[in-house]
Amino acid sequence: MKGSAVLIVEDNPQDEMLMLRALQKSKLANRIDVVRDGQQALDYLFAEGEFASRTGGLPAVVLLDIGLPRLSGLQVLERVRADPRTRLLPVVILTSSDEEQDRFTSYEHGANSFVRKPLEFAELAETVVRLGIYWLLVNEPPI
Repeated sequence: MKGSAVLIVEDNPQDEMLMLRALQKSKLANRIDVVRDGQQALDYLFAEGEFASRTGGLPAVVLLDIGLPRLSGLQVLERVRADPRTRLLPVVILTSSDEEQDRFTSYEHGANSFVRKPLEFAELAETVVRLGIYWLLVNEPPI
Protein backbone atom coordinates (compact mmCIF):
# COMPACT_ATOMS: atom_id res chain seq x y z
CA MET A 1 0.00 0.00 0.00
CA LYS A 2 0.96 3.60 -0.54
CA GLY A 3 3.24 4.89 2.22
CA SER A 4 1.50 7.86 3.81
CA ALA A 5 1.00 9.21 7.30
CA VAL A 6 -2.28 10.05 8.96
CA LEU A 7 -2.65 12.57 11.77
CA ILE A 8 -5.53 11.90 14.14
CA VAL A 9 -6.53 14.83 16.35
CA GLU A 10 -8.83 13.29 18.94
CA ASP A 11 -9.34 13.85 22.67
CA ASN A 12 -11.63 10.85 23.30
CA PRO A 13 -9.41 7.86 24.24
CA GLN A 14 -12.00 5.28 23.13
CA ASP A 15 -12.47 6.89 19.70
CA GLU A 16 -8.69 7.23 19.35
CA MET A 17 -8.12 3.55 20.18
CA LEU A 18 -10.79 2.42 17.73
CA MET A 19 -9.50 4.63 14.90
CA LEU A 20 -5.94 3.47 15.48
CA ARG A 21 -6.97 -0.16 15.53
CA ALA A 22 -9.03 0.20 12.33
CA LEU A 23 -6.24 1.98 10.43
CA GLN A 24 -3.54 -0.41 11.64
CA LYS A 25 -5.64 -3.44 10.75
CA SER A 26 -6.32 -2.08 7.25
CA LYS A 27 -2.59 -1.37 6.70
CA LEU A 28 -3.49 1.82 4.84
CA ALA A 29 -0.89 4.00 6.50
CA ASN A 30 2.74 3.39 7.34
CA ARG A 31 2.53 5.87 10.20
CA ILE A 32 -0.37 7.05 12.30
CA ASP A 33 0.31 9.93 14.64
CA VAL A 34 -2.10 11.07 17.34
CA VAL A 35 -2.40 14.35 19.18
CA ARG A 36 -5.06 15.08 21.75
CA ASP A 37 -5.76 18.79 21.62
CA GLY A 38 -5.82 21.69 19.19
CA GLN A 39 -2.54 23.25 20.28
CA GLN A 40 -0.72 19.93 19.93
CA ALA A 41 -2.15 19.62 16.42
CA LEU A 42 -0.70 22.99 15.41
CA ASP A 43 2.63 22.24 17.11
CA TYR A 44 2.78 18.92 15.22
CA LEU A 45 1.91 20.42 11.84
CA PHE A 46 4.31 23.36 12.17
CA ALA A 47 7.05 21.41 14.03
CA GLU A 48 6.92 23.72 17.05
CA GLY A 49 6.76 23.28 20.82
CA GLU A 50 7.00 19.64 21.87
CA PHE A 51 7.22 18.67 18.17
CA ALA A 52 10.06 21.08 17.29
CA SER A 53 12.36 18.18 16.41
CA ARG A 54 9.74 16.34 14.33
CA THR A 55 10.83 15.48 10.82
CA GLY A 56 9.07 13.80 7.93
CA GLY A 57 6.88 16.49 6.46
CA LEU A 58 3.13 16.80 6.56
CA PRO A 59 0.71 13.91 6.85
CA ALA A 60 -1.34 12.82 3.84
CA VAL A 61 -4.54 13.68 5.70
CA VAL A 62 -5.65 15.07 9.06
CA LEU A 63 -8.68 13.57 10.82
CA LEU A 64 -9.75 16.46 13.05
CA ASP A 65 -12.34 16.47 15.80
CA ILE A 66 -14.15 19.76 16.52
CA GLY A 67 -14.53 19.57 20.31
CA LEU A 68 -10.92 19.68 21.46
CA PRO A 69 -9.24 21.14 24.56
CA ARG A 70 -7.11 24.31 24.34
CA LEU A 71 -8.02 25.14 20.73
CA SER A 72 -11.11 23.84 18.96
CA GLY A 73 -10.87 21.90 15.74
CA LEU A 74 -12.35 24.88 13.92
CA GLN A 75 -9.61 27.15 15.31
CA VAL A 76 -7.01 24.61 14.17
CA LEU A 77 -8.56 24.45 10.72
CA GLU A 78 -8.60 28.23 10.43
CA ARG A 79 -4.88 28.45 11.25
CA VAL A 80 -4.01 25.56 8.94
CA ARG A 81 -5.74 27.27 6.02
CA ALA A 82 -4.14 30.64 6.83
CA ASP A 83 -0.58 29.30 6.50
CA PRO A 84 0.89 28.72 3.01
CA ARG A 85 2.74 25.62 4.26
CA THR A 86 -0.50 23.83 5.15
CA ARG A 87 -3.28 25.56 3.24
CA LEU A 88 -3.62 22.65 0.77
CA LEU A 89 -3.33 19.89 3.39
CA PRO A 90 -6.40 17.61 3.29
CA VAL A 91 -8.38 18.03 6.51
CA VAL A 92 -11.39 15.89 7.32
CA ILE A 93 -13.59 17.03 10.17
CA LEU A 94 -14.53 13.81 11.98
CA THR A 95 -16.87 14.71 14.79
CA SER A 96 -19.86 13.61 16.80
CA SER A 97 -21.42 17.04 16.32
CA ASP A 98 -24.65 17.10 14.38
CA GLU A 99 -24.92 20.88 14.53
CA GLU A 100 -25.62 22.38 11.12
CA GLN A 101 -23.56 25.43 12.10
CA ASP A 102 -20.49 23.25 12.78
CA ARG A 103 -20.80 21.69 9.33
CA PHE A 104 -21.27 25.07 7.65
CA THR A 105 -18.39 26.66 9.56
CA SER A 106 -16.11 23.69 8.83
CA TYR A 107 -16.60 24.09 5.11
CA GLU A 108 -16.42 27.87 5.37
CA HIS A 109 -12.99 27.50 7.01
CA GLY A 110 -11.78 25.16 4.28
CA ALA A 111 -12.49 21.60 5.45
CA ASN A 112 -12.19 19.06 2.65
CA SER A 113 -14.88 16.90 4.20
CA PHE A 114 -17.24 16.80 7.16
CA VAL A 115 -18.03 13.34 8.54
CA ARG A 116 -20.20 12.63 11.54
CA LYS A 117 -18.86 9.86 13.78
CA PRO A 118 -21.26 6.96 13.93
CA LEU A 119 -22.41 6.07 17.44
CA GLU A 120 -21.64 2.36 17.08
CA PHE A 121 -17.97 1.43 17.45
CA ALA A 122 -18.00 -1.01 14.53
CA GLU A 123 -19.49 1.66 12.27
CA LEU A 124 -16.87 4.18 13.40
CA ALA A 125 -14.10 1.73 12.54
CA GLU A 126 -15.62 1.12 9.12
CA THR A 127 -15.98 4.86 8.51
CA VAL A 128 -12.34 5.49 9.39
CA VAL A 129 -11.18 2.74 7.04
CA ARG A 130 -13.32 4.19 4.24
CA LEU A 131 -11.84 7.62 4.86
CA GLY A 132 -8.37 6.11 4.78
CA ILE A 133 -9.05 4.33 1.50
CA TYR A 134 -10.33 7.50 -0.09
CA TRP A 135 -7.75 9.98 1.19
CA LEU A 136 -4.71 7.69 0.99
CA LEU A 137 -5.41 5.56 -2.08
CA VAL A 138 -8.05 7.23 -4.27
CA ASN A 139 -7.55 10.97 -3.83
CA GLU A 140 -4.78 12.72 -5.75
CA PRO A 141 -3.64 15.62 -3.59
CA PRO A 142 -2.21 18.88 -4.95
CA ILE A 143 0.89 18.54 -2.74
